[in-house]
Amino acid sequence: MPSYKADLRDARFILHEVFEAPALWASLPTLAERIDADTANAILEEAAKVTGDLLAPLNRSGDEEGAKWIDGQVQTPAGFREAYATYAEGGWVGLSGNPEFGGMGMPKMLAVAFEEMLYAANSSFALYSALSSGACLAIDAHASEELKRRYLPPLYEGRWAGSMCLTEAHAGTDLGIIRTRAEPQADGSYRITGSKIFITGGEQDLTENIIHLVLAKLPDAPAGPRGISLFLVPKVLVGDDGSLGAANAVSCGSIEHKMGIKASSTCVMNFDGARGYLVGELNKGLAAMFTMMNYERLSIGIQGIGCAEASYQAARDYARERLQSRAATGAVAPERVADPIIVHADVRRMLLTMKTLTEAGRAFACYVGQQLDLAKYAEDPAQRERAEALVALLTPVAKAFFTDTGFESCVHGQQVFGGHGYIREWGQEQLVRDVRIAQIYEGTNGIQALDLLGRKVVGNGGAALRLFAEEIRTFAAAHETPHNAALLDAVERLEQLSGWLLEQAKGDLNAIGAASVEYLHLFGYTAYAYMWVRMVAAANRAYSDDAFYAGKRASAAFYFERLLPRVQGLEGSIRAGSASLYSLDAEQF
Repeated sequence: MPSYKADLRDARFILHEVFEAPALWASLPTLAERIDADTANAILEEAAKVTGDLLAPLNRSGDEEGAKWIDGQVQTPAGFREAYATYAEGGWVGLSGNPEFGGMGMPKMLAVAFEEMLYAANSSFALYSALSSGACLAIDAHASEELKRRYLPPLYEGRWAGSMCLTEAHAGTDLGIIRTRAEPQADGSYRITGSKIFITGGEQDLTENIIHLVLAKLPDAPAGPRGISLFLVPKVLVGDDGSLGAANAVSCGSIEHKMGIKASSTCVMNFDGARGYLVGELNKGLAAMFTMMNYERLSIGIQGIGCAEASYQAARDYARERLQSRAATGAVAPERVADPIIVHADVRRMLLTMKTLTEAGRAFACYVGQQLDLAKYAEDPAQRERAEALVALLTPVAKAFFTDTGFESCVHGQQVFGGHGYIREWGQEQLVRDVRIAQIYEGTNGIQALDLLGRKVVGNGGAALRLFAEEIRTFAAAHETPHNAALLDAVERLEQLSGWLLEQAKGDLNAIGAASVEYLHLFGYTAYAYMWVRMVAAANRAYSDDAFYAGKRASAAFYFERLLPRVQGLEGSIRAGSASLYSLDAEQF
């Protein structure tokens, strides 16, 4: 039976040694009042207990039982309600929420570490609170003061939960063609009518109310995305004093039967003239919803890291114990009938791939969290503007690359187990199923790639990319490691390829779409190379040869020698252009 325990040593290394977070927090007055190194360590330790002791034991049973839809109501698996109550009581839903409304106000750099633990322990459970956190962010950023004061405190407390209602049966990514309509009422509210599908946590039995954020159009709204508005629609109506009243005209029509995340309810939600309240401005709802969507995209990216870490821990432990054949160089354990499979080259290749991708992803998540903290708390407007540009550039990379490599790692973990990896009791097949959705929802990874290359690179002439590249070069100039040359070569390759694509896009309308996925991966491997140089630099600063730091240096060598060279093949594929993609007619497929 697999078990998960958060890697606190690596979490502290990333936070304190690689990114020197306590010094950063001390330089930001708002955060300086809330957190220091000791507080961060205490939160990480408690987070490890909650995820490892409370949530991880429910992961397999939750998958076996699944969420159930009974007479329009959702029943979560046994143990989920009690665990959620404990989880909410600990304040975890509002960890990084606005303290003015009951959140803890912790920095995102710390929150991403907790989110990884949460997804590693129990992805289905994690989704219920992840949607609440994102809903809170959108409400806090765009709703009226009245709505914020009425809805945010119980959301942060975990008494209520949030959901995000975008997708309709005929409209997935193309939100401009949604049909859900909103009709204005004399009292300033709206009547919301329509159906949404694939709504995570749209109905559940964990909280006393669910606050749906719903995209809809007014009857006279402009066509396309410019006519979308955002509405807050509670499951249960809320009085002026915050008390719960009558049920709103919101119902769950069914739940989906899925490949994975089976304990998370994925709902069809029907709005039959339900009362809703405008969030933000009319016809500007998509911009307001993107506040939540960008939060969720980073969070779902971290699902890829979390599942990969859980898979790695199980595969590593199994490889240390499973006996099979002898090492190529001779018996390593002559007293036993065979050597542990960790002596074999292919097993080591898979484990090191998992290890180096996951640890680089953990560092990159912290780096993106750092930029979010600077964008929110820095007093210097130029520093905030720079951080915002980097967040916009890196969010699609984080979402897609974390989950593509997370899926790769989980498949490697399953493979390490051989036939046992295909059997339910070992947990690896569940991780493969659970992590697979992360490449699909919150904007498929293909859409993330188009966003990165089309909007964030070509769309602004590569300005944000230059910021990132300049930072990497500056860091490399100040911190000598054995891998600086390889890192700088990768950055140069990325910039030259970006310039080439800018030119190609002028004459070939298919150039961006044809190159986008490979480009995002090339960007991701380069970003991970930067993270590994930063980790090696931190390990060198420690002036220690203990096993942890030595392991970091050895892992970095594997990454640069065996994984970073993948960028060469990606570049070749990109430079091949779009012609071969469009050489067949639809009937020839």
